[in-house]
Amino acid sequence: MNNLKAYPVWDASVRWFHWLNLLCILGLIAVGVAILNAKALGVSNDGKILLKTIHVWIGYVFALNLLWRLVWAFIGGAHARWGAILPCGESYLTELRHYISGFIAGRPRQYVGHNPLGRIAVTGLLLLLVIQAITGLVLAGTDLFYPPIGTWIANWVAAADVNPALLAPYAPETYDKVAYEAMRAFRKPFITVHYYGFYALLALVSLHILAVVVTELREGGSLVSAMFSGRKILSEKPADYDQ
Repeated sequence: MNNLKAYPVWDASVRWFHWLNLLCILGLIAVGVAILNAKALGVSNDGKILLKTIHVWIGYVFALNLLWRLVWAFIGGAHARWGAILPCGESYLTELRHYISGFIAGRPRQYVGHNPLGRIAVTGLLLLLVIQAITGLVLAGTDLFYPPIGTWIANWVAAADVNPALLAPYAPETYDKVAYEAMRAFRKPFITVHYYGFYALLALVSLHILAVVVTELREGGSLVSAMFSGRKILSEKPADYDQ
């Protein structure tokens, strides 16, 4: 029987990002569902503004946390960097084939960092998170006139006799009708992407959780506890460990 050995993997920045990102996503999903069903729930305009404000502030935390993770991928530890995340590199396709064949045979190779399939999933998740963050920031400006583009939007749609700095959401009497309609046309593709990205994120997060459970059962490695302790416990020398 192979001896179990602990391998350092996720540094503090990666662990903090992961759990804060999870909390933000759960909060954004909960508030987002309420916003999508505001009419059915009988929520007033003031209530919708409050829900959207909460959504935006959680979104700011989400976006800043994500930005830090993207920066950390350039300067963090070996397993936090882009080279260990992106599904690329000279030997990546070979590693992917070996991993899939081993998984099918019931003898998957163990990895300290992300396994080859995991790298595809993580890259997809990060890309979708970036898309949701960018489109969400645009919607914050077009809905509530919040940063980073809220000032520009307010100056665009404010009526001639209205101070753009005092512009409020859901106050059509203070908007220039033609400019407002043009702004809504500008906003439409962002809200479409954000809307369908919401469902795509639900699907990917569910798939991620399923993959963690399956990998934990098939390979071991204490995946969940590693996101608390920073160490994976493996029964054999991992494929991505050179020492």
